[in-house]
Amino acid sequence: MSTVPTLPGITSKVVDTPRLKMHVLFSGPENGTPVLFVHGNASSASFWEEVMLKLPAGLRGIAPDLRGYGDTEDKLIDATRGMGDWIDDLAALLDTLKVEKTHVVGHSMGGTIVFGLVGALNGRILSGTVVNPGSIYGFGGSKDLDGTPCYDDFAGSGGGVVNPDFPKLMSAGDRSSDNPQASPRVVMNGFYWKPPFVPAREEDLLTSLMTEKVGEQKYPGDFVPSGNWPNVAPGKFGPINALSPKYVGDSVEKFVGAANKPAILWVRGDSDMIVSDNSFFDFGTLGKLGYVPGWPGDEVYPPQPMVGQTRSLLEKYAAQGGAFEEVVIENTGHTPYVEKPEEFMAALKKIISG
Repeated sequence: MSTVPTLPGITSKVVDTPRLKMHVLFSGPENGTPVLFVHGNASSASFWEEVMLKLPAGLRGIAPDLRGYGDTEDKLIDATRGMGDWIDDLAALLDTLKVEKTHVVGHSMGGTIVFGLVGALNGRILSGTVVNPGSIYGFGGSKDLDGTPCYDDFAGSGGGVVNPDFPKLMSAGDRSSDNPQASPRVVMNGFYWKPPFVPAREEDLLTSLMTEKVGEQKYPGDFVPSGNWPNVAPGKFGPINALSPKYVGDSVEKFVGAANKPAILWVRGDSDMIVSDNSFFDFGTLGKLGYVPGWPGDEVYPPQPMVGQTRSLLEKYAAQGGAFEEVVIENTGHTPYVEKPEEFMAALKKIISG
């Protein structure tokens, strides 16, 4: 049932929801308090298995493959809805499973979605844990702590900013290290965790990475030409466009203004090169370093302060009556729950057992 082999103690099922058939991994007792795990881009539910098996007794792990990923039914992501398709899919999954309230844990893109879930599923979220989350203001194309767009057309974000060789090699199932810029194995081992760390399940996690659905309307998505540097702007399909600042909408206001404010745990690795204030996946950083010619300068297009934007968001949340804790795990990259699972679980257990 699952493309990626599962660990003992993990159950793999396809759950038929009103929106789509979702592949879901489960751990723990069926009547346990639910913990919903939301994976990031270029991965799947498989990344959560070790953490699911470490949950305290009495908790039920639920980890779906999101629309566009893994073994979930292949349906297009309408990026013009921002996170809307994912949020509605997850709400439909919870309804189908008869889950009234749940803890939620999200990594990277999944962390951004957790912010969206808190705003959209008012009162159903017991706690929110975001692990190296993408900024709620979108990935790329914004500046300052309030997420001001660099340009009116949001150039520098969306499907056109992805190295086109990466999805091609993913689609081909390339497991080599031949392309130092785009081989999935090189990208995973160079950026998902801090080298020289390599996980014991490297092969399974590489398979998980390559289960993402690839195509012009899938990953990385479509784009339109722009007269603004770096000359590409968001299209309308796929996950990278959905995470563009163009389609953020009112997600910031919904999160900060949520009537019910669950406690938020923010965990991040101190050496993350994907989500940082100088991300190697952000054109502001790449332009400033001289890797992309024509950079218009810090005033027009600075590196996106991704960590700063998240901290500012959570401070606004706290000022409106919420609460958050920031935990920084040292000598760790983008995926601390894989790199330092014991340290990660120590923080997670406090918020899901409280």
